[in-house]
Amino acid sequence: MGLLMSINPDSILNDVLDIVRTHNRWRRLETINLIASENVMSPLAEYLYINDMEGRYAEGTLGSRYYQGVKFIDKLEGVVTELMKSLFNSKYADVRPISGTIANTAVYAALTQPGDTIFSIPIGAGSHISHRVTGAPGILKLKVVNLPWDNEEFNVDVDASIKLIKENKPKIVILGGSVYLFPHPIKELLGAVHEVGGYLMHDSAHVLGLIAGRAFPNPLDLGADLMTSSTHKTFPGPQGGVVFTNNEELFKQVQKAIFPGLTSNYHHHRYAATAITAIEMMKFGEAYAKQVVSNAKALAEELHALGFSVVAEKKGFTKTHQVLVDVSKLGGGAKAAVRLEEANIIVSKSALPWDKAFREEVGGLRLGVQEMTRFGMGKDEMRAIAEFMFRVLVKGEDAANVRKEVMEFRREFTTVRYGLTPEDLGIGQSIKMTM
Repeated sequence: MGLLMSINPDSILNDVLDIVRTHNRWRRLETINLIASENVMSPLAEYLYINDMEGRYAEGTLGSRYYQGVKFIDKLEGVVTELMKSLFNSKYADVRPISGTIANTAVYAALTQPGDTIFSIPIGAGSHISHRVTGAPGILKLKVVNLPWDNEEFNVDVDASIKLIKENKPKIVILGGSVYLFPHPIKELLGAVHEVGGYLMHDSAHVLGLIAGRAFPNPLDLGADLMTSSTHKTFPGPQGGVVFTNNEELFKQVQKAIFPGLTSNYHHHRYAATAITAIEMMKFGEAYAKQVVSNAKALAEELHALGFSVVAEKKGFTKTHQVLVDVSKLGGGAKAAVRLEEANIIVSKSALPWDKAFREEVGGLRLGVQEMTRFGMGKDEMRAIAEFMFRVLVKGEDAANVRKEVMEFRREFTTVRYGLTPEDLGIGQSIKMTM
């Protein structure tokens, strides 16, 4: 009671408002964001993101709900589902998972039993925590085995993996990851996976927007049994998840795992923004995805030219939105990421396949160019970003001085491209007021 008596609600209210305003200004107007798992929605998607559906329930599946008052939620979920199926050439899609992790967990829950074995790429090669025993597989009592990894190719070792699959008979083999530079070998592993009665799942969270823009292979077209994803990385929508498959029986099992197994409130307010983003990908996705991949390549090449140890040089560095840099000789990933943030360059530390530890002492930086591409940056800007990083990490310049230049540089890139605005549709404030 004493603590409550000491709180000044009005003062805290002002603090909350100030924190949000400061954050928005800093991240949207003053920093270069290279976090590979983030993006920004278009003005139209953001405009529609907050709506009355945010507080409503619609437990169950489309057309079979446990609540009344959901007829418009049903309509919107149906629209989103059809858009996503069309965009990704899938017979079935479930947009109810509230994150990519929930989407992955639904697949595990649907297709495995405690004690089953699943395969995923090693943590040092970019596996996501939701693929590891420390995440959902561990909670579900699954055994996780690493797919053999080829550091030279920076990809799954196909021959060694086929041998291991036949020996261990995994229920699920997971491809895709948090570090994802080159397409993983779906077609090459599919026969062995099916031979042992398993399923091949592709986690497309990082590359979904590139798939939409035809700049990355569609795993479903290559035969993957299931494709999971989040909806807010290269696919620049609101945070959420989705599961795709062309197999009706698998789809029914996954649906049951999503509800009643893992969720009961699907955060329906995000559906409108997801629909807008899917439409934008249909209209602008190819140009956007092409520029993203081109920008990543340009950033990698310039960093390499400046003397950075950019991973996978022999393979051309990258075919996605990501660039992976070994900064172990520059103090390691954690230290380098902090120094860059002091200069308003936002990156994430990353483990490398040859690291001995995968917590604080990681050797890499993972860079993603999708958000800065969305704000209109091109190859020339990527080269400028590489120079900023060189000055901070190699030359050791005062981060405060570089930060001033970064802020000035960023002021030219504050308008979201490859998207729609309310004004494009003639939407006025009067319509917003009805929400």
